[in-house]
Amino acid sequence: MIFISKYLVPKGYTGITIFPFVFLKSKHLKTDSVLINHEKIHLKQQLEMLLLPFYVFYTIEFVIRLFQYKKWHSAYRNISFEREAYLNENNLEYLNNRSLWAFLKYLRRHDI
Repeated sequence: MIFISKYLVPKGYTGITIFPFVFLKSKHLKTDSVLINHEKIHLKQQLEMLLLPFYVFYTIEFVIRLFQYKKWHSAYRNISFEREAYLNENNLEYLNNRSLWAFLKYLRRHDI
């Protein structure tokens, strides 16, 4: 389910996924198939990790990446979940072929 909320989406971001919802900053973003695909990848990641472990892992990895990169945006972009989503968001067939736990291969350093 997609909702529009300029207040729930953090400043500097266009969307956020909190299973089972996708929150977008503005209504016109509902037609952005690449952004929607990116957020659907996050839905799949959250489901396969049973939600709470996803958020714990995401937070821990973000803190590690923040120490590694020293910049908020670089740390965020290099979280394995974000690497997977950003590198595959243009492939609208990605979720049809994605293997289980696919985000794990993005744990290694692949700066984006």
